[in-house]
Amino acid sequence: MGTLRASSPWGRGRTHRIPAVLCLVGAAVAGAVACEPIDGLNSASVALTTDRAGTGALERKGVDVQWLNCTAEVEGGGTTRSSPSPSASARQVAHVDCRGRTAAGKDVTLVGKVTKEVNGLCVRGDLTGKVDDRTVLRADVLGNCDAAPSTGGVTPPTGRGGGARPTVTVTVTVTEYAQGK
Repeated sequence: MGTLRASSPWGRGRTHRIPAVLCLVGAAVAGAVACEPIDGLNSASVALTTDRAGTGALERKGVDVQWLNCTAEVEGGGTTRSSPSPSASARQVAHVDCRGRTAAGKDVTLVGKVTKEVNGLCVRGDLTGKVDDRTVLRADVLGNCDAAPSTGGVTPPTGRGGGARPTVTVTVTVTEYAQGK
């Protein structure tokens, strides 16, 4: 007639804790991404920009790229809360590894080090592209670093110094108290 519920040592509030825990985990992940250094490398941005710019560069070299998938890992794994962010003089390096195929089924690789990524438009570093172990591309820049970034038709607001304003991040902390009997 009714539903059976297993008794829980935490009481009736257990089902309400799951959404709260999921929210806290989501906030922690968002907070970690938001704390990436402004002038530092972001592994996701480096991988995506290398993928886009690398595909274009390989195609300009006559390679018919069917697909390319890139991953990047920033040396040192980024910054943590207990360690200071890198200074302007410190040079971060991201190791990039791209794997793919040509339309003819040949293996494509694009590997190397990236020292700078610019607004999703270009990467700078030392990169080598190969098709079936034959080098077809050596580059220290992929993409167009001089192009104006696309803002989707919206002009970003500027501060008094003429630069873009920082993004505001809101963090919400949820405290749940144990319910007594």
